[in-house]
Amino acid sequence: QIKESATLTRDVLEQHFNDLKGTLKKLLDERLLSLLQEVDVIEQESIKPLDECQKLIEHGVSTADDLLREGESAVDGDVGQENEKLCNFTKKALHIQLDSLPEVPSLVDVPCLSAQLDDCLLTILKNQIFRHGTVASRPPVQLEEFVEKPGGILVRWCKVDEDFTPQDYRLQFRKGSASPFEDVYVGSETEFMVLHLDPHVDYQFRVCARGDGRQEWSPWSVPQLGRTTLVPHEWTAGLEGYSLSSRRNIALRNDSQSCGVLYSKAPTYFCGQTLTFRQVLLGWLIETVGQPDRRDSLGVCVEQQNGFDSLQRDKAVCISTNGAVFVNGKEMTNQLPAVTSGSTVTFDMEVVQLGPCSNEGGNFKLRVTISSNNREVVFDWVLDQCCGSLYFGCSFSYPGWKVLVF
Repeated sequence: QIKESATLTRDVLEQHFNDLKGTLKKLLDERLLSLLQEVDVIEQESIKPLDECQKLIEHGVSTADDLLREGESAVDGDVGQENEKLCNFTKKALHIQLDSLPEVPSLVDVPCLSAQLDDCLLTILKNQIFRHGTVASRPPVQLEEFVEKPGGILVRWCKVDEDFTPQDYRLQFRKGSASPFEDVYVGSETEFMVLHLDPHVDYQFRVCARGDGRQEWSPWSVPQLGRTTLVPHEWTAGLEGYSLSSRRNIALRNDSQSCGVLYSKAPTYFCGQTLTFRQVLLGWLIETVGQPDRRDSLGVCVEQQNGFDSLQRDKAVCISTNGAVFVNGKEMTNQLPAVTSGSTVTFDMEVVQLGPCSNEGGNFKLRVTISSNNREVVFDWVLDQCCGSLYFGCSFSYPGWKVLVF
């Protein structure tokens, strides 16, 4: 663990500082280019009037030189030609203004470029770089428990540094050890149900935290392996009246006129394989709702029985959308809140054996706890046969109900 984490930390530090060096070089190159372009613009704008002035002066000098040579030629000619050349020279000299010069910018108006570089940037960068990054030997949070769930794992973690005040937690997982980690939860809770996992496959988990008022995350916890041996809950495909998601864990009551109970694909709700005291949990999340009906129900049953339009029957326990609880078809006096959009309904069971249980059957009871909207009812469900696992099901009379099972 020490060698592996040290190697990983070295790799992270080297990668981070290499990225920083590349980014800093890019930023410095961009700044240098910007300053050079600024020098080019000032140079071009400032030199233009001086170039124009120089061209005018050179043109005037050239004109005066030509006129001088023409005057000398007029003087050196014979008398007849001299008078004509002098006349032409005089006319030409009168039309050329040799006593005017273009306005030359004063010396104070001529730019003189220089680079102003403040050495304090190096001091600031040096101080920031020397304070950048830390190496922590112990992360403030660690993974605490993995609880197997059908097609998933309930992951719990805890704070181990008393001086650390967490604001948010960040849970990541990956399949095996070759694939990269990916975020699966960010929030303030200290547990999360990771769903859609393959049974009998190892997954790696790690968690970190963000301190109160801080932006950066803490070091990761020690990665730990978790797996589930329980197959995921799935609804039975092909029943007219219900549409299923690709993973068959979400059922939507469609607008078909057909009625009936939608059961699970298999009895995947185990109440304890050895019929000893063992808690198991089954939950539904109601995502959208339709028009309620007194026959609507969510619950578990010993076996699939076709021909019924509700789970309010023998060998089944269920809750209706109005909050009524039914045991073997009989309504209990205790009632839960009505099921609405966003409601979570859970079934929690303990197996309590009453009499001898064999292949021929025997009397035993299940202690059932049904929870909904922060309220619960607890009762004993007596059966005349041993049940190591149960089916779950739902029935809705009107379209619009959408149920996720986990």
